[in-house]
Amino acid sequence: MSNQAPLDVRVLPLRPAAPRPEPARRAAAPPGPAPTAPAPAPPPREPLWRDLVGDVLRRERLAQERTLKDVADTARISMPYLSEVERGRKEASSEVLAAAAQALGLGLGDLLSRAQGELVRVTGLRTPTGLRAPTGRGTNRGTPRASYDGLCLAA
Repeated sequence: MSNQAPLDVRVLPLRPAAPRPEPARRAAAPPGPAPTAPAPAPPPREPLWRDLVGDVLRRERLAQERTLKDVADTARISMPYLSEVERGRKEASSEVLAAAAQALGLGLGDLLSRAQGELVRVTGLRTPTGLRAPTGRGTNRGTPRASYDGLCLAA
C-alpha cells in the first residue's frame, strides 16, 4: 500500500467561471482592461423604526443630563436592555417604550411623534421619483403627497 495521493486530482470551482469575452477582430486595441460603466448606486436604505425610537430616547436622556441607570431604574427596565433599545438592537414592546418615555417625562405619543419627525427628516420626504414633494396643503385630494399629518403603526 502506498501513502501517495493519486496524480489525477480534480478541482471543483465554488462559483461558475465567468464567460470569457471573444477576441475582437478590429484594429489593435490598446492593452489594458476594457472600460466598464460604473455600477449604479444602491438605493438608500430605509431607517428602521427601532433605530429612530432609540435615537429619540437617547437624545432626550442626554438632553436631560440623566444617566442610563437613572432612567432604567425609574422606568423599571434593566439597564442593559434600555441600552440595547437606545442603540436600536432590540425591538421594544409598547409597554417598555411607554415606561421609558414616562421616565423621561414624555408620553408615548410624544415619543412616537418625535420618532416620526426624525423619520421624515432622515428620509427627506422622498417620493417614488426621488424628488422632494411640496409640503403645502393643496386642494387636489387625488394627488399623493409626501407630507403626513399622522402616524400609523401596524403589527
